[in-house]
Amino acid sequence: MEYLGTIGILIAIYIILAASYNLVIGYGGLATVAHPIFFAIGAYVSGLLAIHTTLPPPVSVLVGSGCAMLASLLLAASALRVSGDYLLIASLGFQLGLLQLIKNLAFTGGPGGLGGIPATIVGPSRTPVYLAIAVVLAIATVFAIRALVRGPYGRAITAMRDEELAFSALGRNAMSMKLVIFAIGCGIAGIAGGIYTFYFQYISPDQFEVLQSAAILTMVVLGGMGTAFGPVVGAVLLLAIPQAITFLQLPPSIMAPMQGIIFTLLVLVFLFLRPAGILGDTGRRRRSAGLT
Repeated sequence: MEYLGTIGILIAIYIILAASYNLVIGYGGLATVAHPIFFAIGAYVSGLLAIHTTLPPPVSVLVGSGCAMLASLLLAASALRVSGDYLLIASLGFQLGLLQLIKNLAFTGGPGGLGGIPATIVGPSRTPVYLAIAVVLAIATVFAIRALVRGPYGRAITAMRDEELAFSALGRNAMSMKLVIFAIGCGIAGIAGGIYTFYFQYISPDQFEVLQSAAILTMVVLGGMGTAFGPVVGAVLLLAIPQAITFLQLPPSIMAPMQGIIFTLLVLVFLFLRPAGILGDTGRRRRSAGLT
C-alpha cells in the first residue's frame, strides 16, 4: 500500500504541474518549456526553509510558490516581449542557466542534490496524509483553472491567445494578461515542488532537466491542450503505464527501452489520429479554422 500511495502522490503532483502548464501554453498560448524550473524553485526554497528555519510546512510551500512567481515575472518581463521560437529559446536558456546555478551553489547541495529535509509527518499515516493533501490540491487546481478560463477573464485570455493584434486594438493590455497567466501557472508549479520536497525529503537538479519539460508537455498534449481535464488524463496515463510495466517483472535491459518505445508510439499515434488529444474537440477546432 505504501508503494501505491507513493504513486498516487506522484500522479497528483504531476496533475498539478500539467494543469498549471496547460494554463500557460494551452489557454495562454505562451510557448515556454521552462515550467520544471519553477517546480524546482518551489522545491528548493521549501526544502531550504525546512532545514534552516522553523516555519510551518504550509508557510514554506507558500513562500516557495511566491519565489517561483517572482522568478517567472523576471523571465516574463523580457521574454514575453517576443513570441514563438524566440520565447521558446529564452525560456530554455533561463531553465538551463538556473539549473547550472543550482548545481554550483553549496547551500543547494550542488549536483549531489539537497538532502536532510526534516520529516513533517512520521508513522504509518504519513503516506495516506500526504496522498490526501496532494489529491485535494490537484482537484482544487484543476477546478480553479477551469473556473478561471470559463469566466469573463477566461474569454479575454482566449481572445488574446487567438487574435492578439485585435485584442490590443480594443484597448486591452495583452502584456499584463500574459504576465498574470504566467505568474499564476508558475506559482502553482512552485506549490507542486513544495509537496514533492516534503514528501520525498530529497531533491536533485537532475529531476528538473529538459526531459522533465518534455514529460509535462507530453501529458498536456496527449490529454488535450486547452481542455480542463486533459492534463489529468495525460498525467495519469504517462505515470500509470510505466508502473504497469514494472509488474511484468522484465529485466531492466528490456523494460527501459520498452517504456521509451511506448511513449514514442503514444505521441505518434495521437499526432496522426487525434492531434487535439484525448479530450480535445477536434471537430470544433476544425470548424473554427474553416476546415469543415
